[in-house]
Amino acid sequence: MLSIKNLSKVYGGGKKAVDNISLDVEAGEFIAFIGTSGSGKTTALRMINRMIEATEGQIAINGKDVRKMNPVELRRKIGYVIQQIGLMPHMTIRENIVLVPKLLKWSQEKKEKKAKELIKLVDLPEEYLDRYPSQLSGGQQQRIGVVRALAAEQDIILMDEPFGALDPITRDTLQDLVKELQQKLGKTFIFVTHDMDEAIKLADKICIMSEGRIVQFDTPDNILRHPENDFVRDFIGQNRLIQDRPNMRTVKDAMIKPVSVHADSSLNEAVKVMRERRVDTIFVVGNNSRLLGYLDIEDINQDLRANKELIDTMQRDIYRVRIDSKLQDSVRTILKRNVRNVPVVDSDGETLIGLVTRANLVDIVYDSIWGEVDDEEGNSDSQEAIVEPEEASDHVGADK
Repeated sequence: MLSIKNLSKVYGGGKKAVDNISLDVEAGEFIAFIGTSGSGKTTALRMINRMIEATEGQIAINGKDVRKMNPVELRRKIGYVIQQIGLMPHMTIRENIVLVPKLLKWSQEKKEKKAKELIKLVDLPEEYLDRYPSQLSGGQQQRIGVVRALAAEQDIILMDEPFGALDPITRDTLQDLVKELQQKLGKTFIFVTHDMDEAIKLADKICIMSEGRIVQFDTPDNILRHPENDFVRDFIGQNRLIQDRPNMRTVKDAMIKPVSVHADSSLNEAVKVMRERRVDTIFVVGNNSRLLGYLDIEDINQDLRANKELIDTMQRDIYRVRIDSKLQDSVRTILKRNVRNVPVVDSDGETLIGLVTRANLVDIVYDSIWGEVDDEEGNSDSQEAIVEPEEASDHVGADK
């Protein structure tokens, strides 16, 4: 889909910002450009939509040379997200989202439909469409910046360190959002970052650059297992402890069985299950095991005295990971968010099917340092290593 051949950018004085790079990107791939400051990664990105004009070489999209296209029309066909977000402060969120579709002369009906569709994708209410950027939090503005790049239905989305200025938790949440949108919509994302963890988490392939050249271009797994040279080895770092465990690549390999109750249960029934199973957190599910929220032991006493319903007591804002998520990402997330456990859902992001706990991951990290222990000693099949498997399974999605 995107082909870069012998691409170079030479500035005044003969300095080569990008030095004869070549790579091919397939439709629907997520590519991360990474390198130290001055490595040429941002320059390479901006040459794709001709924000910076190449000195030599060719960039082709679906066989068409972008250097022969009208640059304004080209940029309207390529989504672009930058670190500063770039929302227009005098425009409403709706107007910001449909800015490019307006330039493309979409009908009012089509623009309105697209704005509602996209704000729903980032879990913000429709009434936010009538607000101005200053009325949204920084994280909410960043979500709008991401979906605005998708509004004109472009096939290629460029992202230039979009999360670099955000706090770790907001950044982690938006990384998940971007990956989810990319997979759901099948777009081609090209992402510049200086954070190796971010590149590993998001990318199908990573392009490591130094002094304007490509040092290694490969999948995260291949780069972690077979770094090209000492530069790549040092850039990766020695602290990614579980990267070489082929049998522990995804959350599915590490998850245990959670304890849950149906949303129709009473608060007293939920507490009874927690006491019997000796857990401090219980997950609340609807029909077909759809994850709705969770109940923490710290939330219970006052609500029990007030005779509140379970559905009104549970916490709905719950971080979750999909079953095919990389295990190392869950380790980092649990550490960043300082949470004890994270529920695992199916590929649609709705059905509760497992649980990853901090205690469970500690065993995995220890194993990666000192070697594996016997299965019967090192593996736990229940929430917080307390609930027996047959007991836990009785309550996963049970209709009560």
